[in-house]
Amino acid sequence: MGTVRITGTVLRDTISFGNWIIRTVPMILLLWVGCTHEEHVDDENSVYYWRTEWRLDSTERAFLTKYDIHKVYCRYFDVMPDDSGEPMPNATIAFTEKVPQDLELVPTVFITENCMHQRHEGLARKLVDRIVQMNETNDVASVREIQIDCDYTVRSLQNYYHFLDEVREETRKHQLRLSTTIRLHQLSMPAPPVDYGVLMLYNTGHPDKFQERNPILDQRDVQPYLRYLADYPLALAAAYPVFLWQRDIHGVRVEHVAEVSEILQVKAAVEKKRSALRHTILLYHLDHDNINRYDDETFESIYCH
Repeated sequence: MGTVRITGTVLRDTISFGNWIIRTVPMILLLWVGCTHEEHVDDENSVYYWRTEWRLDSTERAFLTKYDIHKVYCRYFDVMPDDSGEPMPNATIAFTEKVPQDLELVPTVFITENCMHQRHEGLARKLVDRIVQMNETNDVASVREIQIDCDYTVRSLQNYYHFLDEVREETRKHQLRLSTTIRLHQLSMPAPPVDYGVLMLYNTGHPDKFQERNPILDQRDVQPYLRYLADYPLALAAAYPVFLWQRDIHGVRVEHVAEVSEILQVKAAVEKKRSALRHTILLYHLDHDNINRYDDETFESIYCH
């Protein structure tokens, strides 16, 4: 996950630092969201939604119905440092159609790791308030939790966990749970102070080594981290890739997709180490082209419990 790019352009909000006022359509007041503490992960199929406009076409709606998906982890905006180093919202989603009443949205916010190199007073409150305001403005009623996505490292871990503690305090005010993404390299670190994590089983390889391995998913990149999985002290869900990865190298466009065989082999390997991972499965991400990229048998094999 990360900064949203469309045809190579990074989408940025026009903001006023003091109030985080968004000047986009629809016009909304800037504020930010949060959660309570439970020990379980819901037993269900889910997907990520990682676009800057909320609009579902007939293929996407049919996919949600076919695989009994009622929970969508929806990227609301990114948080990136401005020129002065202060964290600011970026690429906020626009709700151009109403969210179906039978869908539970999990507002998800991507925060760049360098935002966590120092502590920022009031950031957690702004984030929680902003998402709450977005929900109210866009009549998104079925929200029971939020998720924070950050590729934190040893350098940023302490500040990030402190930030999560503050977010959790804010989310408790709204009776919401809190989750975070967990990348493979983060399994070797102490668990974050959240209700559960989503283990990202994609973008596992180095982009510059694409000729050797698929950078989206290669079981050889996953294997070294499996030793941490069984004893990792946090409830986990698992997320698998169904997207196209593109990169221009010396004028040549290189494309990768996750091979079905790799997805299923990795799925079997992680579930062998931690059987509970078969119960809560997400796909990244919901999109017409991604749905058409794989056949029904593939989705059934990934989602099967």
